[in-house]
Amino acid sequence: MPWFYERASQIEWPRIRELMERALDEARARICRSPRRVLLLPPDITRMHSGAGKMTEMLYQMLAKDADVHVIPTLGQHEPHSREQNARMFGSIPHERIHAHHWIDTVVPVGEVPAEFVKEVSRGAADWAIPIDLNTMLMREKWDLIINIGHVVPHEVLGFANHNKNYFIGLAGKRTICASHIAAACCGIENNLGTLITPVRACFNKAEEDFLGSLPDFYIQIVMARNPEDQLVHTGIYVGDDLDTYLMAARQSREENIKVFEEPLHKVVCYMQEDEFVSTWVANKAIYRTRMVMADGGELIIIAPGLKRFGEQEEVDRLIRKYGYVGTKRIMELYRTNADLQDLAHAAAHLIHGSSEGRFTITYAPGHLTREEIEGVNFKYADLQETLRRYPIDKLREGWNTTPDGETIYYIPTPSAGLWATRKKLYERPPGFEC
Repeated sequence: MPWFYERASQIEWPRIRELMERALDEARARICRSPRRVLLLPPDITRMHSGAGKMTEMLYQMLAKDADVHVIPTLGQHEPHSREQNARMFGSIPHERIHAHHWIDTVVPVGEVPAEFVKEVSRGAADWAIPIDLNTMLMREKWDLIINIGHVVPHEVLGFANHNKNYFIGLAGKRTICASHIAAACCGIENNLGTLITPVRACFNKAEEDFLGSLPDFYIQIVMARNPEDQLVHTGIYVGDDLDTYLMAARQSREENIKVFEEPLHKVVCYMQEDEFVSTWVANKAIYRTRMVMADGGELIIIAPGLKRFGEQEEVDRLIRKYGYVGTKRIMELYRTNADLQDLAHAAAHLIHGSSEGRFTITYAPGHLTREEIEGVNFKYADLQETLRRYPIDKLREGWNTTPDGETIYYIPTPSAGLWATRKKLYERPPGFEC
């Protein structure tokens, strides 16, 4: 069970500060009475709306007077933060205390999840081992206390984000990220989304038990929901060092962050915040989180003023431009015959996740990419300014809206914070993927 938790219609920042203080009191009593070296593991800037960065700053301020405190944003294979992004995300934490994870050259091998286990939990969809390579600073340096801070929300690979995702994706190496992401794609994104324990989550749980039992760590899990004023607010804080800490937060997220519809939606408009979403690698969360509610023949419009590339790294960007979002069948054919996709298997998984499989159209209104670039990867293109005129985001609320042109749309301002699905798609899934 969690050490403690709080759930409310809205948890205000003064109360969150008190909860952070209590979390440290519990950690001193349970893990280390006088921690001298502390590691904070928050999410990266694509989760800035969660407030996890501000909580990380609070923890740093509470600890730094007595301890040597370091921060590693759990980037996975995302682009490292700039100095300005670190300041925006983490406030007063000194830049030199914030270390960039790099999935290629800052990791060490830890072990592997055996192929037999992967095959068993995936019901044969994946039959390869998942090597576990983790951040060198995490594994090789001596820590008295490690604190994972993160937002629990529906997720395309793990069912719900956070908990040990911070380690096995956020601080993982290329081999781990590639093997786990292609395994999740083979299991099916619509089977994963909103499932408490997906096959890949089961693999990560085993890896945590097998390889990380000696870490002096615990989790701070955040749940958010929209209040009556249509603002994202904190509704749950769960603190503890076990799987139940995740499960209780995920169950609350399942209640508050999944919107269930009796019938599919024909026109959905999503807005991806300019300062968080600069690649389709992350902006495609608009596709992931709405695909289970989209009607056949429907249209998804993604307004992305910050969009300037496809992949987070140059080599992944090149692959996306080369192959495009062309559906599972075609990508798997290409994956079996092309060494570059096999080398970057997580990119192949991303191309699968980002396709509508021809069921509905996906239209991007990007801030920086051209029509030729967008259409070159198999999306439709819309002019940003014209799209903002048709869909004035400052006048729309989440849910049903009538636009100035008299069009009825369903608007989602932060699709990365939830999941939208029909009752049929959410609850009529194969065994092992029950919501």
